[in-house]
Amino acid sequence: MKKILVTGATGQLGSELKVLSESYSQFEWFFADRTMVSLDNLSILQNQLEGIHPDIILNCGAYTAVDKAEAEAELADVINHQAIKIIAEHANKHQIKLIHISTDYVFDGTSAVALTEEAITEPINVYGATKRAGELAALAVNPDILIIRTSWVYSRFGNNFVKTMQRLLKERDTLGVVNDQIGSPTYAADLAEAMMDVLNNENWVPGIYNYSNEGEISWYEFVLAIQEITGDTCEVRGIPSSSYPTPAKRPAFSLLDKSKIKEVYGITVPGYKESLRKCMGLLRIETN
Repeated sequence: MKKILVTGATGQLGSELKVLSESYSQFEWFFADRTMVSLDNLSILQNQLEGIHPDIILNCGAYTAVDKAEAEAELADVINHQAIKIIAEHANKHQIKLIHISTDYVFDGTSAVALTEEAITEPINVYGATKRAGELAALAVNPDILIIRTSWVYSRFGNNFVKTMQRLLKERDTLGVVNDQIGSPTYAADLAEAMMDVLNNENWVPGIYNYSNEGEISWYEFVLAIQEITGDTCEVRGIPSSSYPTPAKRPAFSLLDKSKIKEVYGITVPGYKESLRKCMGLLRIETN
């Protein structure tokens, strides 16, 4: 029985993989939190990987606090770049399949068309720069790695945009939401399924792939879609990014082109509204 190591097991994607693992009993699953696979401690990481001895690694662990990363650039680089190189080297040495999760923040946001995997990367914040450095380092030491870039991730687990907006729509009379950053959300449960579809495919075609739900929207439009489901009467106003300054710059446009993962792996990508309804339906069940 092949053993799958999931790093970042307590995060949104790791938690969704844990739910999904019940449907994949042909594998032995090892869900590692930051104490079991310490991406922030390079001196013990290699030994931890040797001790777990996985056949497959799904690397969902990352430093994802985008604004905080501006002040903690060194730590973000250790976790998002240097640790990923060690994992990729380990996978290459032991001929282990490795799927590594990356981000739309590797782009500068100046494109006007959906970004393919070949689009030029030019990160505009520390988080994006460290994730891109991780991609490059991993590809350099392990040509057999498969990297999936994703965007605007949410789920019923952890803290995320959907859960925050759901709460604010109930608490406030008016809400200002950025309307000049364009992309597409990703329901972590859908991404988890896509990862398993890739893993169970007869062919393993390494390289970089994009995955997010279908749709081209702003954060403002995303909140309107959430409000459509909740029925809350809060007045939602679109505001420019300049009205909501953050320590880290965000790409103004980071819509991902999913053609490659659909063609190579035959993956069906759900629309963002369909997935949002699913997630919010589960949240409603959990809160009742």
